[in-house]
Amino acid sequence: MIDAYLRRRLDGPLDLCARALDRPAITPDRITGAGLVLGLGSALAAGLQFWLLALALWIVSRIADGLDGPLARRRATIAGAGGFFDITADFVVYGTTVVGVAVGASAGYDAPWWPFLLVLLAYYINGTAFLAFSSIAERNGRTIDDGRSLSFLGGLAEGAETIAVHSLWLLLPGISWQIAVVWAAVVAVSSGQRIIAGYRALS
Repeated sequence: MIDAYLRRRLDGPLDLCARALDRPAITPDRITGAGLVLGLGSALAAGLQFWLLALALWIVSRIADGLDGPLARRRATIAGAGGFFDITADFVVYGTTVVGVAVGASAGYDAPWWPFLLVLLAYYINGTAFLAFSSIAERNGRTIDDGRSLSFLGGLAEGAETIAVHSLWLLLPGISWQIAVVWAAVVAVSSGQRIIAGYRALS
């Protein structure tokens, strides 16, 4: 919902960071890989109930996710394998962190599993909608160019909201399942928005 606004605000600082990282040994794919490893570490830490460590790893993982794109653009890298790796890594991190929180919260706070399953279902539908749109829009010449490698349809739940919610349930694991119920509903609404918007855009 606020990703476009945040991108405008963060473009300058992220470009400065990308300039500082612009060394031969540092590539966009390696930054993506680092973000993936950190995200998986966050999921593992959450499952083991090391909540503050999980939060720190999660935040650094998402910072890395925000830096691979600016570095790729700085090097005029054509979107392709790197963009594919980036979105795949995002989905892996989002899914595993949900599972990690579910494991840790159920073990430490007797939280039920079903709210986290609802989140995963909502993520599945949401991801299907925007990835299918991006693929078909590319073939039909109706892409949305906002500087990213895929055509993203806006919605109520986007990257910034996902980062905030995942951070929140790592900060408050005792009520993480209640947060998950609300978040699943928000992502479900966003999925509906993307399905309708995508269908109209391709009609």
